[in-house]
Amino acid sequence: MSPIKIRPFVASDLTACGALLAQRHRRHRVAQPLLSSRFEAIEAAVAEVTAAFETPDASGAVATRAGEPVGFVLGAPKPSPLWGPNIWVEAAGQAATDAEVMRDLYAAAATRWVDEGRTAHYVVVPAYDEDLVRAWFRLGFGQQHAHAVRPATKPAVVPLVEGLSVRRATRADIPELARLDLELPVHQGLSPTFSAGRVGTVEESLDDWADDIDNPEYATFVAVRDGKVIGSAIGCALEKSSSHLGPARPDNAGFLGYAAVFPPARGAGAGRALGTAVVEWAVDSGFDCVVTDWRVTNLLSSRTWPRLGFSESFLRLHRTIGY
Repeated sequence: MSPIKIRPFVASDLTACGALLAQRHRRHRVAQPLLSSRFEAIEAAVAEVTAAFETPDASGAVATRAGEPVGFVLGAPKPSPLWGPNIWVEAAGQAATDAEVMRDLYAAAATRWVDEGRTAHYVVVPAYDEDLVRAWFRLGFGQQHAHAVRPATKPAVVPLVEGLSVRRATRADIPELARLDLELPVHQGLSPTFSAGRVGTVEESLDDWADDIDNPEYATFVAVRDGKVIGSAIGCALEKSSSHLGPARPDNAGFLGYAAVFPPARGAGAGRALGTAVVEWAVDSGFDCVVTDWRVTNLLSSRTWPRLGFSESFLRLHRTIGY
């Protein structure tokens, strides 16, 4: 067998690498059929690889055998300071006929990334591909995040604890909604997640809710116990999310975009009840499936959402260079 050769990714690689992505996506849909069939078509896959290649400051590597591409990786930075001096390999940014080749591809591409000072590396990997995930793990990456999907079908009925109910939010709920906006980032900053995400202020949230509470593109629910709002959740079309892109964006999907419960009220089923309300809203709204995502170190969401029927579609892995 001819040896593998690694070189920088160039524009003439787009068509062949798009074909590799289409092949990967066909395999992925066998395991996760709720993903869009569009990216099984080479033309659509080439368009996604082209978009990744044309992202500002994008770069990557291609592996060839006997002159034919057998793998590629493409990454680009995000401008947000939240991610550090970063590079991102998004859902359309990699494919290989042999998972082990990805280690050589990363070794070549990361040389440039680190030389440019980009030492926080993120990669979105198909969850079904254990060999590919393991190859990234053997490159020093660990799992940070999960993307997941479930059919838009009514969830199983789980009796609520006495005094707990869920309803649509109203303008009168804005003060509690503003307070709840802070709960998720605060919780994510605690052990074992330790997220560096910014925690806003109640005043900022009050202003946002005053403008958005009546926006028909969002469905906001509150959990109420003994007459007091204790949690909230928001549903919308998946197109509103900037985190589910290309092959990671199923067609006609609703999105469970946010959920939080005040700490003293946790453990009584309010989070699951809120998630159920969003799923039922998505069913009634005519979506074919529902998507959500979570930090895998968030012990609450990483247990609640799988119990609600969400199964992993992509994993976000992360590595920081220099430590």
